[in-house]
Amino acid sequence: MEARRLIDNASYGPEALKALSQAFEEAWAEIEGNFGCDQSREAARVKLATALLSVASDESRDVELLKRAALQAMTGDYRWHGLQSATRQ
Repeated sequence: MEARRLIDNASYGPEALKALSQAFEEAWAEIEGNFGCDQSREAARVKLATALLSVASDESRDVELLKRAALQAMTGDYRWHGLQSATRQ
């Protein structure tokens, strides 16, 4: 899976990668029910992984903080794209 590969190959130390991995799994567990087909689910997982990596640093250890920040970043991205689509109509 592309999303797991993005996280597993990120350039962070082992403790940060462990926290990132756990934050990703916990965040995904909260939102996975919102995505139906396999293609939509994988796209959402990649979006979540990208959002998580955008808020992470090598000092990242707080799983809850990482999870919340990634979900917020992901939500903000969907809102932005929704707003752009609405203004084009």
